[in-house]
Amino acid sequence: MDQTDRRILSELQKNGRLSSQALAERVGLSATPCWRRVRRLVKNGVIARYVAILDPERVGLHVTAYAQVSLEDHHPDSVAEFDRMVKDLPEILECHAMSGQHDYQLKVACESIGAYDQLLSNHILRVKAVHTVNTSFVLRTNKSTTELPLGLVSFPIQ
Repeated sequence: MDQTDRRILSELQKNGRLSSQALAERVGLSATPCWRRVRRLVKNGVIARYVAILDPERVGLHVTAYAQVSLEDHHPDSVAEFDRMVKDLPEILECHAMSGQHDYQLKVACESIGAYDQLLSNHILRVKAVHTVNTSFVLRTNKSTTELPLGLVSFPIQ
């Protein structure tokens, strides 16, 4: 991956709907070589997928919560049960296994505090291995981006 690939990725992070021609113009290539590079980046998994990023408030998801979850034990069956629960719940947007005091951090989007309480009571706390859940609710978002800081990466990238 070279500097041109990085420019392509940067432009696509800003607008994934750019036409091949528009993208090529922005990065200083003709359309065909630019398209080949994008196809290679997709094939190599650098571009994982294309999505539409929605505004949660405008689709009725008014509550964003971060839940720190600690498990009683880390037996493979317990972890598998927790992982299944996470994968089955669309309200859980992200799940990260963490170092530190808690085992997992979940990012959750819900319609209301009541809906979060139902999710917690009816699903998360029903997993036998869940010991504690500490929840923080987002009051205001000062920054939210999906753009990775490619300018901080030294090249070449494998």
